[in-house]
Order: sequence, then structure tokens, then C-alpha cells
Amino acid sequence: MSSRRQFLQIAAAGAGAILVSPRIAFASVVTDRRFVFVIQRGAADGLNIVVPYAEPAYATLRGALAIDASSARRLDGTFALHPALVQIGAMYADRQALFVHAVASPYRDRSHFDGQNVLETGGASPYRVKDGWLNRLVAQLPSARENAIAFAPTVPMALRGNAEVTSYAPSALPQAPDDLLMRVSQLYDQDAQLRPLWESAMTARGLAGDAGARQDPASLGKLAASFLSRDDGPRIAMIETGGWDTHSAQSTRLANQLKALDTMLAALRDNMGAAWSKTTVLVATEFGRTAAANGTGGTDHGTGSVAMVLGGAVAGGRVIADWPGLAPRDLYEARDLKPTTSLDSLIAGVASEGLGLDPQRTARALFSQTVATKPLTGIVRA
Repeated sequence: MSSRRQFLQIAAAGAGAILVSPRIAFASVVTDRRFVFVIQRGAADGLNIVVPYAEPAYATLRGALAIDASSARRLDGTFALHPALVQIGAMYADRQALFVHAVASPYRDRSHFDGQNVLETGGASPYRVKDGWLNRLVAQLPSARENAIAFAPTVPMALRGNAEVTSYAPSALPQAPDDLLMRVSQLYDQDAQLRPLWESAMTARGLAGDAGARQDPASLGKLAASFLSRDDGPRIAMIETGGWDTHSAQSTRLANQLKALDTMLAALRDNMGAAWSKTTVLVATEFGRTAAANGTGGTDHGTGSVAMVLGGAVAGGRVIADWPGLAPRDLYEARDLKPTTSLDSLIAGVASEGLGLDPQRTARALFSQTVATKPLTGIVRA
């Protein structure tokens, strides 16, 4: 026999279409600025995303995996962009995108689960911090109707914490008739526990509008924009992408991953309307990959990688890098791109500037477990 809570979940799920992966989590705050965090789960290969083509050791280390600079968009005299990132390259040309290379969180081992936990919690080591930095970011702003909405079966670690979180998990089931939804609303009208849950589900259903049920990257970007572009919609979002663990057949797999990311972010841009000018998107991964290719046409777990910052609010057209080099003596533990920029510092700077917050206060709130995180500023226009 189904409980009332189970029936509520089933009825609300019928309001839309299931989105298994990637997933989106939203937070609603009082501001006209938007901040989006895109996590690349699986350790994205920064050396083949933003390619150090002028680095003498790059081609030797990568062999057949090396990106030919003649087929890539040259960003400056040192770096080029993977040819699959056509739209992001156009944003760079429009000064709406920049890249931060040789970047990493404080984590220095090579476990996906541990690395993602450090990245999402803002801790100095795995599982020491129990809430996420994105949730703590929400707490820095005045709350609106709801502090957070998770558009996913479960809320990502980065958005878990004291700020109230509700969830919206659409289903592939047929749309529930309006008459049924009205009757369920009446059923729970006097239920103090379940009425707020139902009202939250109906709010999310309304925000989703007619964005559609498809899971392709363009539809995902459009769906995210349908929430973020509204005056009464959320202002903070998290998008999860997976599949970045390229131990084998990397050339094809990475190109497909980047094309999907490029398409999704272009759809987000194209459907944000005027709100794009106040939007900042941060794309980051838990760690990078080895400087040298392995024996199976891929790369193994590494350390330093690249982060992307894009949006209409970004002071782009730049590659920020204290480049360490790829000579044997320059590599971290003789195998990885050595991190020279703190990902925590980048997050603190981009999140604070993107939402109009004080950078130092934001850094303390988001990364109190790490020592003296100095926010990297000057990335987002005032």
C-alpha cells in the first residue's frame, strides 16, 4: 500500500520528464545576478582542452593524443583550444570566456570519490566537511521563496547543507492531468508536512515550462535557461556532467564530451536572453590527468587541470596561467601537470564577483577549512 508521501512523489514526478544524467541543482536567492557551477566528474584532461602547443614537451609526452595546433583555435602565443569547443571559442573571441590553467583543489591523491568530495565541500581533505561550498554560498545571500531546489533525484554534495533544499526530479511518465494535480493540491491543503513539499514541486513544474523532456545537451542548456532567465526563478545552479575519465580511446571520447559541453553551454547562453549579461558560469573538475599518454590511447589520473569561466558578465578573452612547464623536472611527482593556482581561490573570486559579494568574506565562508584562501579577483565585471 502506497503512503501519502509516495503518492506525492509519483504525482509530482508526472509533471515533467526524467533527467538522469547530467543533472541540475538550483538555488533561489534575491539578486539579479546568476551563478552556475558545472562539475566535470571523472577528471577532465586540461592539457587537451586548453592545449599548451608552444610547450616543447607537450607533443613528445602526448604522442598520438597530442592536439594539432593547426586544427585548434589559438588563444594566444602559448595556448590553443580543443577544436570541439566551437561555441566556447566564439565566447572567448567575444571576451565572454577565459581559462585558468594549472589549477587544482587542495586534494593531491587520485581517487575520484575523494577528489570530488574535496572539490564540492571546500575542505582540505576528504569527508572532513559535511556541507557543500555552494550551499554556504547560498547562505551568503538573502533567501527568496526557497533557499535551494535540486533538479535531480539527489542533491549534489556541493549544494547540501543548512540552507533549505527541495528537489525537482521530472519523470518520463506522461504529464499528469491538471484535474489530478488540482485534486492532490486540495488533498494536501491542510497537511502541514506535505503541503510545502507539494507546493515546491508545483513551483518547479511551472519554472520548467515547455523546455521538454529530452536529455540531449541542447535541451539541457535550454532547460537550465528556462529556470535561470525568469525574474522569479533561481539565481544559483549546479550542472553535473560525467564521462570525463578517459583511460582509453581518449581522442574520440574527449572530443564527444567537449562537443556536448559546448552545445549545452551555447544553448544556455542562447536561451538566457538579457539575463546572460549578468550570468557567470564556472566549469571545473576534481583533478587533471597525467602529462604523458598511457598504453591504451588515454591518460591516467593526474593533478593539475584547467577551469573555464564564461558568461556575459565575464571579463574574458584571456588565459590565466602561472605556467609550470612540462619538462620532467617541472612535473608534479614526475608525472602530472603541477598546479600553480588554487581552485578554491578561483571559486571564491568568481562566486563573490559573480554575485556581487565581498571576496574576502566569501572566501572565509566557503573555505574556512583551508589556510588563508586568497580569492582570485578581476575575472567578473562589476
